[in-house]
Amino acid sequence: MSVQERINSYWTERAPSYDDYQQRPDRLDADREAWGAIWAAALPAAPADVLDVGTGSGQVARTLARLGHRVTGIDLAEGMLARARAYGDDVLFATGDAVEPPFPPGRFDAVVSRYVMWTLREPALAVANWIRLLRPGGTIAVVDSTWFPEGLDAPGGTFGHWYDASVRNALPLAAAASIQRTADVFTAAGLTDVLVTPLPTILALDREFGVAPGHAVRTQYLIRGAAR
Repeated sequence: MSVQERINSYWTERAPSYDDYQQRPDRLDADREAWGAIWAAALPAAPADVLDVGTGSGQVARTLARLGHRVTGIDLAEGMLARARAYGDDVLFATGDAVEPPFPPGRFDAVVSRYVMWTLREPALAVANWIRLLRPGGTIAVVDSTWFPEGLDAPGGTFGHWYDASVRNALPLAAAASIQRTADVFTAAGLTDVLVTPLPTILALDREFGVAPGHAVRTQYLIRGAAR
């Protein structure tokens, strides 16, 4: 089984519990308000053509659709896509590799992701391909954090055999100790005006409601850059 196949299997297996956690009713309204504000500030004015890479069960894609954007979400974990499609929202969900999205050049005004950069096998290639998909002046905006600064195999980890040594060793950003590592990928790819912004509203919600089992409360960041 290849590295990507192992990653896909992990997220397909986790899809039901992951999506259920994202849809917790005690936090859902607050999350929608907070994330709506974050993405509205990060992206061009609606309506824009937006690609959500590694869309998972589609939380970001649905948020962007509610903001008035025309959204396509892609993922390689079929279990996640099944959950995403079950909501019946006005989003096109399709099978596709976040590293090499199957679209022609200049198709989108923006490419986004959330909690994806850390688990990309080739983040530099991915960002280069995302830039190719953008129209002139387009935007790339991602949200991520330093989730595993002690390593994915640290005590208390929940990844089991899917994220084994072969997978961990193939993910350059998985154990990054600083979010600057992700910003550096943007800069090296040629994006301009690269900006890293902490997300205090999400940190406050995490502290109030807690985070998923096996995770610690950590500051999340929006990393944004513009194509030339």
